Amino acid sequence: MERALVAIEPTDGTKQLAREAGTLAAGVDAEVIVVHVTTEDEYAARRQAMASMSGGTETYSTDDASEGAAAFARDLAEDALAGLDVAYEAAGYVGEKGEVLIDAAEEHDCDHVFLAGRERSPTGKALFGDPTQRVLLDFDGPVTVVTS
Repeated sequence: MERALVAIEPTDGTKQLAREAGTLAAGVDAEVIVVHVTTEDEYAARRQAMASMSGGTETYSTDDASEGAAAFARDLAEDALAGLDVAYEAAGYVGEKGEVLIDAAEEHDCDHVFLAGRERSPTGKALFGDPTQRVLLDFDGPVTVVTS
């Protein structure tokens, strides 16, 4: 492992996931890319909320959403990786999580991906898609999935 992508979300276990990935990366002198993806639905909801709160005078662009996602990733990385001797970078994106994570891993030349999985029924996966499954099937490298 030379560079690992860690996909984070605002959940309880994601900080631990970042810490574990950072510990492994530090042990092999690898770099960590901490990524948060804001979905299109989350972006649309925030955009609508900001427009209604400001009476339509404030705009919320995809760049704003990406910057917010990157700030979230940076804050979590600073906290989760504190005290570890590991180089890291934070990035934020807007889009479909599975697709964006694969693209981000390629963009940052990552050779390992760490994800927090969640329990979802087969019907839920079929109806709503499953970002974890998409990454497992489409990423060309090891994928570590941690479920809580």
